[in-house]
Amino acid sequence: MTQGKGQGFGFGLGKMKELTEAFKKAQQVQQGAKQLQEELEQMEIEGQSNDGSVKVIVSGNQEPRRVEISEAAVAQGPQALSELVTTAMKDAYDKSTETMRSRMEELTSGLNLPGL
Repeated sequence: MTQGKGQGFGFGLGKMKELTEAFKKAQQVQQGAKQLQEELEQMEIEGQSNDGSVKVIVSGNQEPRRVEISEAAVAQGPQALSELVTTAMKDAYDKSTETMRSRMEELTSGLNLPGL
């Protein structure tokens, strides 16, 4: 019983090359992800209420940084102010989530890695 030429254990040089390339790409993604994490930590993303009277600033990785509340927002009373802050928080969260998603897509585009 002889095996055909180049059949070996079913793990030829072509497969080895593919695995090496996949490993290199995975290392690039890992390196890029670390750099992206650092960039996200430095970013400031602003969300605001519909009327702009309340602003919430978070980092690119959604760490709260500060809240800016105008006198006009305070004058509306506690219930209205609470709603304005909540709207601004949701806006900041949505913007930071979209930023993270799009940056991760940029990082992994064209790599054809399974599961990404």
